[in-house]
Amino acid sequence: MSNIANAFSGGKAFIPFITCGDPDLATTAAAVREAAKNGADLIELGIPFSDPTAEGPVIQAASLRALQAGTTTDKIFDLVRDLRRDVTIPMVFMTYANVVFSYGTERFCSACRDIGIDGLILPDVPYEEKEDFAPMCEKYGLDFISLIAPTSENRIAMIAREAKGFLYIVSSLGVTGTRSEIKTDLASMVKVVRENTNIPCAIGFGISTPQQAAAMADVADGAIVGSAVVKLLGEYGADAPAHIGAYVKEMKDAVLGA
Repeated sequence: MSNIANAFSGGKAFIPFITCGDPDLATTAAAVREAAKNGADLIELGIPFSDPTAEGPVIQAASLRALQAGTTTDKIFDLVRDLRRDVTIPMVFMTYANVVFSYGTERFCSACRDIGIDGLILPDVPYEEKEDFAPMCEKYGLDFISLIAPTSENRIAMIAREAKGFLYIVSSLGVTGTRSEIKTDLASMVKVVRENTNIPCAIGFGISTPQQAAAMADVADGAIVGSAVVKLLGEYGADAPAHIGAYVKEMKDAVLGA
């Protein structure tokens, strides 16, 4: 069984996203540990990229800060190796195809296995091009995590049937970032997913408040939050981990109450 399934075994999951290296890798390590300690069920670690097309201004700015601080893929691998001494929850990388390609897909996937990464999310790789990465992920025991967007429509069933780890349901069109309300008919998307796979699904993009997280967890198996967490790093810098811990606890309590 995929280690990622453990994230959903205790009820509704809360999944925060953290950009590695913003403002520095020591802060990332502290933020991950605080999130894990306060109820995060799985953590998405962002490997910064110079042109993150799916991201809104908050995560774009975080990627830029991380790159300017000298963050590299190898340094992030070392960070995860250190985190794995005491962080046991599943962790996945979220980055862009170019980062993996330029590192060498096999070398990247092999390193992920060695350091204890459980999955990979590449938001700029459409389902039709996943063969560039999915077989290598499988070879090294990584779940290649698929995304389903409101525009996926008649492709939802097909994507769901081949899904690994968990399905990332994109709540709304456009880039990441907090939204005051989410209007997509997510229930019908989740219904199609449930008819085609037993793999859990979590909803991300635009979620920032406990009320939104609870509403998403009510429909799906969990809620993913990126920009609201990354905003705390932008605001508090090296002091952000304690704030992130408190925020994660509040959000986890909200999804469990769903």
